[in-house]
Amino acid sequence: MSLLHDIPLSALQFYLTAPYPCSYLPGQLARSQVATPSFLITTQVYSELVQRGFRRSGTFTYRPRCDACRACVPVRVEVASFAPSRVQRRAAKRHHDLEVSLHTLNDDREEHFALYQRYQKARHRDNGMENDSREQYRNFLLHSHVDSMLVEFRENGVLRMVSIIDILEDGLSSVYTFYEPDVAQASFGTYNILWQIELCRKLELEYLYLGYWIKESGKMAYKANFRPLQGLIQGEWQALSIPDAGKNND
Repeated sequence: MSLLHDIPLSALQFYLTAPYPCSYLPGQLARSQVATPSFLITTQVYSELVQRGFRRSGTFTYRPRCDACRACVPVRVEVASFAPSRVQRRAAKRHHDLEVSLHTLNDDREEHFALYQRYQKARHRDNGMENDSREQYRNFLLHSHVDSMLVEFRENGVLRMVSIIDILEDGLSSVYTFYEPDVAQASFGTYNILWQIELCRKLELEYLYLGYWIKESGKMAYKANFRPLQGLIQGEWQALSIPDAGKNND
């Protein structure tokens, strides 16, 4: 019996948020289905929720449930079948000497937040996150009820990139990554996903969950470059056939 069914229905509840402006499709309204209470969503339960298309932001576990739109498709990379493209191999070679270290989410450093601010101001100025306070940053990335870790990537001792990753029963969930935006010829985003795929292999995990892919959103295009890619469509994980995205998460 699944863990979701082991938990009393009166304990794990789901509710719909009020409509709010969509972050990815201009002029659209979005809604989310939220799983509560958050303290009951352990790593085991969260693993099943992710398999059903949920994701988390801090301790907030949700999935899109918009009234008139189904554009958000949960996606995951099939680790055993993945083979990097020529562009991805170049990114791996370019950044192979990055120094990697693993930390708990309690490792709250000022240099992490400063990098986060630079990244938001350079890459996501239109979403309002460039003005996040230190507390908003903590709530977004450093609060978790599941098995999570913070990964640092440094170059000659200089912080270049930070990733927040959840460890699930069948894979890793890539929560969020931010990196130095102004390094010439860098492909930090591409390298980071390749690194997470390799970590899945080392941990003998089947999938790397990349959150949601939206065909009409340029911000999501890079996810289609990591194949074979599966999408959760009408409750079933199935192979996605996507034309070349033509850009990477660099």
